[in-house]
Amino acid sequence: MTWATLPRESRDTLFLLAALAWTLLPQLAQVPPWCATLAYAALGWRAWLAWSGGALPSRWLLVLALAGASAGTLASHQSLLGPSAGVTLLVVMSALKTLELRARRDATVVFFLGFFLVLANFLHSQSLATALAMGLSVWLLIAALVLAHLPDHPGGLPPLRHALALSTRLLLTGLPLVIALFLLFPRVAPLWAMPGPGTGKTGLSDHLALGDVAELAQDDTLALRLQFEGAVPAPSLLYFRGPVLSAPEGSGWQRQQRTAHATDPTPQPPPARTAPSVRYEMTVEPLGLGTLPMLENARTRPTLPDAELDLPWWRHPEGDWYTQRPLTERMRVLATAVLETPQHDAKAAPSPPVDADDPRWVPYLALPDGQHPRTRAWADAQRVVFGADPADSGRRAQWLLDHIRQQPYVYTLAPGLLGKDPVDDFWLDGRAGFCEHYAAAVTVVLRRWGIPARIVTGYLGGEVNPLNGVLEVRQRDAHAWVEYWHAARGWVRLDPTGAVAPERIRRGERLAAPRGLIGQTLVDLDPRLLDQARAVWGAAEHQWKQWVLGYSTHRQQDLLAALGKERLDSQDLGRLLAGAFAAAVGIGAAWTAWRARTRRRDPWLRDHERLRHVLRRRGYDAPDHLATAGLLEHLRGQTDTDLVGLAHLLETLSQWRYAPAGQRAALRPLWRAAQRAAARLPERPVQAPSRRACSASPPAPPAQTGC
Repeated sequence: MTWATLPRESRDTLFLLAALAWTLLPQLAQVPPWCATLAYAALGWRAWLAWSGGALPSRWLLVLALAGASAGTLASHQSLLGPSAGVTLLVVMSALKTLELRARRDATVVFFLGFFLVLANFLHSQSLATALAMGLSVWLLIAALVLAHLPDHPGGLPPLRHALALSTRLLLTGLPLVIALFLLFPRVAPLWAMPGPGTGKTGLSDHLALGDVAELAQDDTLALRLQFEGAVPAPSLLYFRGPVLSAPEGSGWQRQQRTAHATDPTPQPPPARTAPSVRYEMTVEPLGLGTLPMLENARTRPTLPDAELDLPWWRHPEGDWYTQRPLTERMRVLATAVLETPQHDAKAAPSPPVDADDPRWVPYLALPDGQHPRTRAWADAQRVVFGADPADSGRRAQWLLDHIRQQPYVYTLAPGLLGKDPVDDFWLDGRAGFCEHYAAAVTVVLRRWGIPARIVTGYLGGEVNPLNGVLEVRQRDAHAWVEYWHAARGWVRLDPTGAVAPERIRRGERLAAPRGLIGQTLVDLDPRLLDQARAVWGAAEHQWKQWVLGYSTHRQQDLLAALGKERLDSQDLGRLLAGAFAAAVGIGAAWTAWRARTRRRDPWLRDHERLRHVLRRRGYDAPDHLATAGLLEHLRGQTDTDLVGLAHLLETLSQWRYAPAGQRAALRPLWRAAQRAAARLPERPVQAPSRRACSASPPAPPAQTGC
């Protein structure tokens, strides 16, 4: 059996299954593996039955499959309620429902389950890629719905292109109403979800545990987008300060306990008056943290022009901006940064030692009990080798950087599994790791030497999109560095990664993410194609997030104010929506009536009337009741002009009038040629109107009436 010989029911079923399979595709990364396997197995089985004409399975088998799916959902999610469990059940039930497609009613249920799946996909992602994929799903599902209701075609099956074209017209017809709903409907904060636990990805966190992830995945998702007022600063200045981890936690680190109005026990010297400052607009993705990554140094409170609620922001004494609840929504931030953060300088003046018993320094000198014994012993041994004042923080820090450069340390995202004490294993044995390994080990050594130190996490660098000049900071730009205390300079940035991978700091380079099949193909064709494609996609996605996902209540009010409608509440918006809906219904009804009126008329009669209208404008009498042959004879009695060209066209049209539809030539070009030939006739004085001539003329022969 071939596609051309399939019965209509089988062809329509296969088309519906293809649309449903495409709609289910984004759910593969969200549902348990058994759910995805069961769903696509059911779709494949149903497709084979449609192709081969086999019988559908019994209801008892479907009941058993549904019971097994419910048990699997309960085992995977510990509940049958909630978003995750609900989506899992929806995926399974949508696929199993196709195995009982016996009537048009069952197909209608599958259609609307497909629309529910489209909505479910937006619970996990509202990106431009998801929107385009689900737009294609809606188009295919509507086409399948249209295909199921099309009448049989005279030449065989209703063509798929006809159903797809009708689906396109339906979508375009409803597009204005969709735009009106989007612009006028009261804004509701979107639902966001972050990747679940157990996935080691680059990004920010409130905790640092070196031994948990053997290989750090390269997460290429966007974290920040920045538009600067002026040129983009150098990559070495693009340090985005996130959570500061200064409290030991076993073999890892965590943030200190936050208080809303804490004062800085170790105040940073104010920046010089000549320090350059930059203003920028930043779009922050939902990071799931209470810390807002800001370009150092941000000493003024950030403003959120589109925020639905005025979140209280505090600047922690450790320099980061935070709020009391995680960032679960995309937000736009306006901020100013002073690019004058003290950086490590080996030639800086010596720093006197700090009092280890001073409460200000105790949190920044603390080390976990029983942890890192070999690293502590190594640090104690270097006191003798170094031979200088152990409290000279600048010289000690420079000695550590030289040690990293001289020893076979390697910067890699795949350091392998570490032992019970990851700092000891990395610093003294493996000597291969990423930025967090170097920051943690250097912090331990500095604290052991009596130098206050802490770990700072955030982002470094980014990539400027050449199409719109927007700096795109991705999750794989996440970085960690060290700050140590210098009495004259305050907290000084020390980035030990620069000693082993200086290109990471100077040019903001990062380890390349693994390419997929399409990306590798583009690189093989032309290395620039992948970068150009990424730039175009990044610019389009930025516009999508700014003007679609970022369309907040404030922007809605700004739009209405520009239209002369200021300070509208929900009732006013409801009235505007009702007016837009009524206008759309009126326009649709008028268009439908016009289409019905024009379609009821025979195209032959419509073109014949146009020809008579042309003749009347030239001054000739053209009665309504005359067919083409009679009209030609009537014209010959009114003029001595040669009518050979017009006569040939009218005789040809008369011959094709009643030819079979499959053999009939294209008549519209002939009619247009006849109308042009009539327009070239010499103008003559206007005669009596054709209606009067028609009333005075004898009745037309029955064979020609209405032709």
